[in-house]
Amino acid sequence: MKFILPTAFNDPTHFAHMARAADESGWWAMAVSDHIVHPQKIESSYPYVADGRPYWGSDNPWPDPWVAIGAMAAVTERLRFLTNIFILPVRNPILVAKAVGTAAVLSHDRVALGIGVGWMREEFEILGMSFSNRGARTDEAIEVLRKLWQGGMVEHHGAHYSFPRLAMSPAPACPVPIYCGGLSAPALRRAAHRCDGWISVVHSLEEIRAYADRLRSMRREAGRGDEPFEVIVACNDAFDCEGYRRLEAAGATALITVPWLLYGGRTDSLSDKIDAIRRFADDVIAKLDQR
Repeated sequence: MKFILPTAFNDPTHFAHMARAADESGWWAMAVSDHIVHPQKIESSYPYVADGRPYWGSDNPWPDPWVAIGAMAAVTERLRFLTNIFILPVRNPILVAKAVGTAAVLSHDRVALGIGVGWMREEFEILGMSFSNRGARTDEAIEVLRKLWQGGMVEHHGAHYSFPRLAMSPAPACPVPIYCGGLSAPALRRAAHRCDGWISVVHSLEEIRAYADRLRSMRREAGRGDEPFEVIVACNDAFDCEGYRRLEAAGATALITVPWLLYGGRTDSLSDKIDAIRRFADDVIAKLDQR
């Protein structure tokens, strides 16, 4: 089991300090969340809570993920970075390929792109992007990204994006993994058929087991059953080494967890967070690594 430290709802000026502590103590990755703006009026329903209302306010920081990842990669050596979740179809995929590819090169291939189609219509409209066909554009954007990251001359002529032969440099030395979030049937199919992993929201262990089984079946149907596939989860009923072993047995490969909540630390206290990052590494990561 690998462990991922989230940055959501934290002071961005804490990120580099948290990353150094995670890097030094054996964490696998840090995850950076994404929104571009917070409209004053949001009528769209947030799909992962019962009342449909976002549980954050307009003052919650959403730093640009790739600027943040670049800053953290510069002060670390082993720690990986991913987005959870980057709203791909609200952006031009050529610009996304440029930012992510550059981050991959400068971090020595320590980044992954975790994507979603987005839920907030208002954010799309503000940026002049279609909300209604975002799923189809996401599928094609994945193809565009992979082409551009190959290096050398490539071209693309699709339903939503088209460009003549061109090269994007620098190109990553290794393929950038793409993970997909979402619980809908199209999102799970996109993860299994087109991507290299799936990212959950918070679930119970048994719910995670069911999703992992479903994704494995869909991977086999797509002829990709033997290829590596990350199942990145957050769990609401596993809080110790034994629970994490059960999660791994259920099919999870990585866990997103907030260690300062486990130890009673304060979100606004950098020292509490650093202590919790290191303590969790001693209490859990080191013990599981000794198996």
